[in-house]
Amino acid sequence: MKKLFFLLSLIVNSIVAQSLEDNFYAANDFYKNEKFEKAIELYHQIASQGKISMELYYNLGNSYYKINKVGPAIYYYEKALKINPLNEDVKNNLIFAKRLALDNIEELPQNIFQKFNKQYLQKLSYNQWAIVAVVFSFLTCILFLLFYFAFSSSIKRVFFGFSILSFLFLIISFSITYNQFYFDKNNKEAIVFAEKISVKNAPTMNSEEVFILHEGTKVFVLDALDNWKKIKLADGKQGWINAKEIKEL
Repeated sequence: MKKLFFLLSLIVNSIVAQSLEDNFYAANDFYKNEKFEKAIELYHQIASQGKISMELYYNLGNSYYKINKVGPAIYYYEKALKINPLNEDVKNNLIFAKRLALDNIEELPQNIFQKFNKQYLQKLSYNQWAIVAVVFSFLTCILFLLFYFAFSSSIKRVFFGFSILSFLFLIISFSITYNQFYFDKNNKEAIVFAEKISVKNAPTMNSEEVFILHEGTKVFVLDALDNWKKIKLADGKQGWINAKEIKEL
């Protein structure tokens, strides 16, 4: 009975996977034939079934870009970069999409450590840094075992030195993984989807307007109250915005 259930599950999963793949190719054909709305519809069907990938988000971003939907285009390019921060095609298309956004937010000056973190360490996600840490942990164990079982004292010194070096890299990569995870957890990013939205100084409709934002602007979510989100811009400005007007990454 268990074998029959396993076989049926395998067949169903195979059929679902084939169906998702067929939908992906069909959506790509719609895109090539400039039927972007139909392509978007199929891509979203795939995403709704849990089939998430960098390619899917990238294609969604491209499709929205073609119909001048700045907010969704930037949103899905950013989602694609969350999966693969090193993809040059996504980064280049994101630059073009951001040029369509009306708001020009200048970032606050960063110290040397923040610049180094953004330019180098954030090139990899915390999941990818975790893989690096695991690799160094295995390498450290292997080098230590080679040191332990080596017969020559000179070879022992070599393996011991490399095992210590590998252990140091393990500690560094683990620290980076933790810092990247903590940063992502405490810096929730979102994209403005509303064409134009008023940012308030308090989470009420009749509160004072502090500034205006437009579609495609990235914000950082600091807090939430009912249907309001407290947001912060890269230039340090803060305010409250209606939660339905933004979409968190």
